[in-house]
Amino acid sequence: MSTTAIVVTAVAAFMAGFSGASIFFRAKFVVEPLAAYGVPRAWWNWLGAAKAAGAVGLVVGFWVPVIGTLAAIGLVLYFAGAVITVLRARAYGHAPFPLLYMAPAVAALALTW
Repeated sequence: MSTTAIVVTAVAAFMAGFSGASIFFRAKFVVEPLAAYGVPRAWWNWLGAAKAAGAVGLVVGFWVPVIGTLAAIGLVLYFAGAVITVLRARAYGHAPFPLLYMAPAVAALALTW
C-alpha cells in the first residue's frame, strides 16, 4: 500500500468516525438537519453505527485489504444515500456536505485497486 493510499484511507476513516460520533453525541449540526430531512430518530444510532463500522473497516483494511475495500464501498454507498436524502428533502444547499465526506472514501476505494 502506498503512502498516499495510507494517508487518504486514514483521512477517510477519521472523517467517517467523526461523522458517526457526531450522531452518537447528538451534535446539533448533524441531528437538526436529520430531523429536517425527515430521517426518523429511531434510525440515527444505526446510521452512526454504519459510519463507525465503515471507519473501523477502513483501519482494519490496512492489515486485511478486502475488509478495507468493502468498508470503502459501504461508505460510498452510505454517503450516496445521504446525498439522495438531502436532495429529496430539497435542501440543495446542504448537498455538498455528504459529498465532502464521500470524497475521501471514493479516493480510498480508488487507491485500493
